[in-house]
Amino acid sequence: MKKLISILLSTSVLTLSACSKQEAPKTEPVKDTASGTLTKVTLASSGSDTDIWNYIATLPETKQAGIDLKVQNFTDYVSMNTAVANKEIDANAFQSYAYMIAYNMNNKDKIAPLATTYLEPMGIYSTKYKKVEELPEGASIAIPNDAANEARALLLLQSAGLVKLKTDFDPAKGLPSDIIENPKKLDIKPVQMATAVRVKSEVDAIVLGNVLAMEGGLNVLKDSIFHEPIDQSTKLNVNIIAVAESRQNDPTLQKLGTLYHSPAVGKYVQEHFGGTKVDVNKPVSYLTESK
Repeated sequence: MKKLISILLSTSVLTLSACSKQEAPKTEPVKDTASGTLTKVTLASSGSDTDIWNYIATLPETKQAGIDLKVQNFTDYVSMNTAVANKEIDANAFQSYAYMIAYNMNNKDKIAPLATTYLEPMGIYSTKYKKVEELPEGASIAIPNDAANEARALLLLQSAGLVKLKTDFDPAKGLPSDIIENPKKLDIKPVQMATAVRVKSEVDAIVLGNVLAMEGGLNVLKDSIFHEPIDQSTKLNVNIIAVAESRQNDPTLQKLGTLYHSPAVGKYVQEHFGGTKVDVNKPVSYLTESK
């Protein structure tokens, strides 16, 4: 298996201090000689998502929607949400629904989902076995040790049929101690993902988020022995476009969701990310419905 490097960003970022304030203008009309009057929309993003939105900004469909899209790259997640909540930035696209919930729990000014975008499945990888069913009794499995990803990894092991968790398992803060059934007596090892390169040769399997997997040259859809399905069990991990709570029904901003799910963007994501950002084109109500 190729080298696995870097650290997966997660909801634990909420505990970090925000970077210095980064501001951008609110929506305002601008004149485009080819397309008439456009509405300037500023969207904040991070990492590979910035690349996607910079591509969307160049599409003719974006101008046809009456939008002059400006993309700003942020390195701090909290400040990105704060800028949106304060309406200094019109929208952002970087976070899961679960991250948004955690942010709102810790901040007075709220943000809200405007549209769903994708799910980056978490996967189980092994250099020794090709199926989860082949894992022997007592097999060792390394999982991330940061709160949100540790709980997510345990839910993945349950989906794979390897363990059973207690019924009131917390999907944000659950721990290995919440396992109530472990028929194969698996040795589950929470580890810092920065040590994944070293650990991978010492365990039978390892659970990785898609960022780490991609940086290690792995495609979760092809190289994992099991990965998260797209269903109600993983909806908290679906990424969203977020806006200030009062702007959730803004007709101009709602066009951003339509633009993301356009065929051109689907082709771009497939070509640049091997389809590992799995498209989730669902109404916002999907995130909160009970079934």
